[in-house]
Amino acid sequence: KAQCRRLAVAAQVGLARAIQPVHTPLDGDVVFSVATGAVAPADPIGDLARLGDMAAQVLARAVAIGVYAAASLPGTHGLPPAWRDRFGSGA
Repeated sequence: KAQCRRLAVAAQVGLARAIQPVHTPLDGDVVFSVATGAVAPADPIGDLARLGDMAAQVLARAVAIGVYAAASLPGTHGLPPAWRDRFGSGA
């Protein structure tokens, strides 16, 4: 349980790398971590540190891909345009 919580906390760094401002009172951004416990880590501290770093990198990249791939919804004329609509899909 403690290691899953720590992994989720480390992955939150990915949100901070990709979203600014992050963790505002109304945004609801959250990361969960789940494990089966089937295999014990060989190096609990080192493996957790490496997994946390990878999770942060993957999450930051996933947010960026989502931003670049998103398109504006029809009927949202008062909102700022999506990245793709403003800069094109070749970003």
